Amino acid sequence: MARESGVKITSICGGKGLCGRCKIQVIAGKTSPLTLKEYEGLTEEEIRENYRLACQVLPLSDLKIRVPHESLSSPQRTQLEGIEIPVTPDPVVSSYELKIDPPSFSDPEEYAEVVTKELKNCKRVSIEVLRGLIRKLRSLNWNADAIVRYGELISINPPSSRNLGLALDIGMTKIAGYIVDLEKGETLISKGVMNPQIPYGEDVITRIARASKKKKEAKRLRNLVVRALNSLIRDMCAEIKADPEEILDAVIVCNTVMHHLFLGLPVKKLGISPYIPVLKSAMDVRAGEVGLKISPGAYVHILPNIAGFVGGDHVAMILATDLWKYEGKVLALDIGTNTEICLSDHGKLTSVSCASGPAFEGGHIKNGMRASNGAIEKVRILDGRVKYNTIGGKNPIGICGSGILDAIAQLYLNGIIDESGRMKDHEMVRKTEDGKEFKIAGPITVTQGDVREVQLAKGAISTGIQVLLEESDTSMDELEKIIIAGAFGTYMDVSSTVAIGMLPPLPLNLFEQVGNAAGMGAKLALISRRKRKEAKEIARKTRYIEIAEVPSFMKIFARSTFFGSKWGFEIGDES
Repeated sequence: MARESGVKITSICGGKGLCGRCKIQVIAGKTSPLTLKEYEGLTEEEIRENYRLACQVLPLSDLKIRVPHESLSSPQRTQLEGIEIPVTPDPVVSSYELKIDPPSFSDPEEYAEVVTKELKNCKRVSIEVLRGLIRKLRSLNWNADAIVRYGELISINPPSSRNLGLALDIGMTKIAGYIVDLEKGETLISKGVMNPQIPYGEDVITRIARASKKKKEAKRLRNLVVRALNSLIRDMCAEIKADPEEILDAVIVCNTVMHHLFLGLPVKKLGISPYIPVLKSAMDVRAGEVGLKISPGAYVHILPNIAGFVGGDHVAMILATDLWKYEGKVLALDIGTNTEICLSDHGKLTSVSCASGPAFEGGHIKNGMRASNGAIEKVRILDGRVKYNTIGGKNPIGICGSGILDAIAQLYLNGIIDESGRMKDHEMVRKTEDGKEFKIAGPITVTQGDVREVQLAKGAISTGIQVLLEESDTSMDELEKIIIAGAFGTYMDVSSTVAIGMLPPLPLNLFEQVGNAAGMGAKLALISRRKRKEAKEIARKTRYIEIAEVPSFMKIFARSTFFGSKWGFEIGDES
């Protein structure tokens, strides 16, 4: 009911009563009794003060409630830009001058035939153009720009119109959009928004489970994204004084779960071994068929998937970084709730997917929050005192992914937690009913539970890297570069990741943070036919390893959860 009313309450677990992040306070009115999950997730004091979990309580009358700030889903800092590869524009749509004589009794040819005769590169006219062809030509006095895509007339525009393209990177938590001048290859505007599906589950498994329950749930998730995309398109067009119908071509990149939800494909099998997608190949579909409100004749090109949890966004990241063209051995990571990692061994590509969880998005962390104003993003312990920075310079209200990573690294480097992650007895550590915790600022602390969450996330990522190295018979020291992509990867402190053993202990100058490489890859595929073909080739030649099926997986993972540099050991070495 809160969601339907526009109140965006956080729900990391997708409404299962597990994360405890949707706390509300009932001020007046009758409700259903407390559930077992509420007794487990709320403190005695919170229960006395009528706090409830929004996903567990049912209203039995009109209610007056208070939603604490920490329970609201706040706007997140989104990473839009990244390192761009120069490319000569060669889009799939082309513009041709069209001048024809008005119809007459002496020359009664059908309109479509007249147009195709005039345009040598046009073999057919789309039904969307035919529906408004006469009206459009008359309004333009029979003088127009004809937009042709692979021999098909897809739009009739006023002379000298801008030819615009749209690139979209649809992530689990964030959506990045770009409008591009197709002829010049220039980005006219970029903008990011939160994925409105977040309240229905922040990780791929929770969202799959939600969409698999009932067809209407999958439809609801799809409609949420489509509405968000159209709103984003309208907002971007308004800022550059363009009409959405000027957008003549679009490219979308996303992981396989978002790919299937967006296209209305069933996702249930993606959550069941062997995690086979319904469709892996690239796809071209009319914009209207997927609900995008751009030029009626425009197509949407969706980059190919590689495997169950490695989608077109991973292909786009490889495309944007030129990973497959390196002569040496290079590693690339796109870090998020699901982290994709690719090793390029002289152009031979091997990828894995790691369930790194929501810790780096602030999820499952006691005082965790997304990267928005007031979030602690940097932490240092200097001379026995905690120093921190917040996003926007605001008063601290929580801690985001980069901040919790910094905090854990500082605790480890200062001997406050040991290699196993156990919080020691220390003058800066206090004991509570729930266990030990380290105070950062005001009520914001790092708890023993927070440490364990980071251990699982960092263990998953370092395991993925080590599996890739082992499977390709590559030593850590052979790596010539490590590319880090994604919003979290942009803002995290690489030295902290090395300190806790999440990334290999290599010189920091070998690490390159490239921003939203998936979004950059989407733009490349939008403005260049050659890059679109390269994306298909990348997907075809990338070898995928299902990490859980690797015999040494459990040994590597168990070792990788320890803090510090546990790299380069022999799998058979139990020491």
